[in-house]
Amino acid sequence: MPTLRTIAFLCLATLSFSTISQAQQTELPPPAPHAKEIHLKHVLVIGQTKGFEHDSISAAMAAIYNMGHDSGLWDTELRTDTELLTKKKLGNNAKNIDYFDVLIFASTTGELDMDDSQKKDMMSFIHDDGKGFVGIHAALDTNYKWPEYGEMIGGWFDQHPWTTFQAPIVNEAPDFPAVRHFPHAFVKFDEIYQPKEWSRDKVNVLLSLDPAKLNYENNPRIHRTDHDFAVAWTKMYGKGHVFYSTLGHTEESWQDPDIRSMYFEAIKWALGMTEGSTDSHPRPTASVQNK
Repeated sequence: MPTLRTIAFLCLATLSFSTISQAQQTELPPPAPHAKEIHLKHVLVIGQTKGFEHDSISAAMAAIYNMGHDSGLWDTELRTDTELLTKKKLGNNAKNIDYFDVLIFASTTGELDMDDSQKKDMMSFIHDDGKGFVGIHAALDTNYKWPEYGEMIGGWFDQHPWTTFQAPIVNEAPDFPAVRHFPHAFVKFDEIYQPKEWSRDKVNVLLSLDPAKLNYENNPRIHRTDHDFAVAWTKMYGKGHVFYSTLGHTEESWQDPDIRSMYFEAIKWALGMTEGSTDSHPRPTASVQNK
């Protein structure tokens, strides 16, 4: 049986701890740059493949789930089908696309199982409702027969000229939240897609390959005569924020803190939690790329 003196000591210790905790709370550092008020969001990740199947899809989906769980910023629905890509009411406790704040295509490939009404609803979700879209790697290798999809994401896959290699990358937008942790120039072992029906003046290029450090000899897969190979970009599609990056081809890339940080910040941006430009800018000159 504790004595009155023991009880008094415990109460005093609790009060002191509470006072210290309150003092500590008042001394917390200010929010990170670009930060906005945070509320729990809902993220839908689609990993359906109707063509090439990347080994990294599971790693990407798990990483996104864990990012939301560990940060407390969003919950995540992981699907390998497209049933939820509709605004129609669904039974059996299923949530339609209206429930979510961001849609992520994790290396989807081919013509996804979507009818015309689903395609209309998905585009309305982004364009009209102002929800976000994040495309990971093979999201560019998807829906070639759907013109609006290419317009929304910014283009389509047109080969990977160097397959998986030590890619020399230039950071063109060091102020953007998703890439500000990268140095001006760096190298990542990954597979870089060559985009077609893509134009720099319609997107904000964040990362690109350094054209001065690429090997162009005897490579029939190189189709861009301008040698402009974007690695990540942002754009607006109506009211919606769109982010795409070709990084994330390998399973190992999802253990890379740099890649995880990029997609974490990209999702936050697509959710409207941070600010970052979608304005296009001219291609850097060789002197700027190699500084």
